[in-house]
Amino acid sequence: MDEQFQDLFKIKPNRKNVAVGDILIAEPFLEGRYFSRAVVYIVEHDEKGSIGFVLNKPISYTTSDLVTELKGMDFPVYLGGPVEQNQLYYLHTHSELSDALHIDDGIYWGGDFVHLTRLIREGKVLPEEIRFFAGYSGWEAGQLQKELEENSWMVGNMERTRLLQLPWSELWEKSMSDLGGRYKIWANFPEDPIMN
Repeated sequence: MDEQFQDLFKIKPNRKNVAVGDILIAEPFLEGRYFSRAVVYIVEHDEKGSIGFVLNKPISYTTSDLVTELKGMDFPVYLGGPVEQNQLYYLHTHSELSDALHIDDGIYWGGDFVHLTRLIREGKVLPEEIRFFAGYSGWEAGQLQKELEENSWMVGNMERTRLLQLPWSELWEKSMSDLGGRYKIWANFPEDPIMN
């Protein structure tokens, strides 16, 4: 085999540092319901641990199915991760939403739910401006760093428009491909290698 290709699929990290507003992109062979081919948006990262939301795992329920206050408002809901799945979380672009936390590049996390429902009912929050999650992904102190050292995740950035508007089915492939080099090839590697 040509020397430049012999370790093409050897997992190598692209960087070790993670910051709020970064995305974690699962390495192609990471298994499991929550993180296989996942793209996770990091909203909290400090010495106590990290919190993020899986952006590309839709569930079969909408906000109308899950929340009485949003009856008739059928926004998609994504499986944010394995923690507190009975809670609804949201990322959005609305700085005017009371108590919302600014994350990065015009992206906000949470905020006053009563205010949010009013904005949605008034047509002031559109589906491409918000993403809802059942649960979140959490790492204790040092846990995410360990996973990075084990090469479970690549670290990347994502523009606001892509974060909320790119179809979930394209998110992992596009995010991996954006890293360039070997990652472009990884992005096209089938989930089931037997299908190749």
